[in-house]
Amino acid sequence: MSMILEIKDLSKYFIAENEKLLVLDNINMTVNKGEILCILGPSGCGKSTLLNQIAGFDKPDIGYIKLNKTIISKPELNRIMVFQDLNQLFPWKNVLHNVVFPLKANKIGNSKLERLKKAEKYLSMVKLEDFHNYYPHQLSGGMKQRAAIARALAINPEILLMDEPFGSLDIQIRTSLQKMVIDIWQKTNITVIFVTHDIQEAITLSHRIVVMDKNPGRIKNIINNTLPRPRNSIDSVFSEMYKKVYNLLEE
Repeated sequence: MSMILEIKDLSKYFIAENEKLLVLDNINMTVNKGEILCILGPSGCGKSTLLNQIAGFDKPDIGYIKLNKTIISKPELNRIMVFQDLNQLFPWKNVLHNVVFPLKANKIGNSKLERLKKAEKYLSMVKLEDFHNYYPHQLSGGMKQRAAIARALAINPEILLMDEPFGSLDIQIRTSLQKMVIDIWQKTNITVIFVTHDIQEAITLSHRIVVMDKNPGRIKNIINNTLPRPRNSIDSVFSEMYKKVYNLLEE
């Protein structure tokens, strides 16, 4: 795999009650093209803050982030975020037109028909081909996240950023959506940066796991995950990996 993203000497401060707080401290890491990289750590360790820097929603105070050797300075279509919030869709548009909207707004596709076909393709990829005419209030939480992922994929980003997108869903739905992410990656070879606080989720999805410490957020270790797919949490090798990551978080 070739490197697509480089984070160099990144530090970030927040101002709270006239006090300067170091949130991220000297972050150095790379992301390879076509990998699923999971950023794992406890609440408050700066995982989402780091993802916001990669998205271009915010800028580092020290250091830089480069995508394809170009410094990231603002949000762009080559990096699209899927959030934890289950209400990312426009409530007045049906599922199909939610996916079509960013294509039309960004003039992607040469015609209305081309944009509709592209939207249908990605809704099929997330198993929502029978729900084109449904509105967000008619969908379950898991279905809303599937639609949000389809909308992100339709833009054809280089990197899909996912900020604990399944964190508020029950375990059965989470497991189903994790399998969907792996299936999408296998079909598209898209680069995914996935933030989570769930060890099992990180092991299930990732090629590598960035384990973070908090106060301030630092990288403790980056673990290569070479477990064969499909991965089963009851397998002994999965359990060994779980213990390794858990012990690292507890240090």
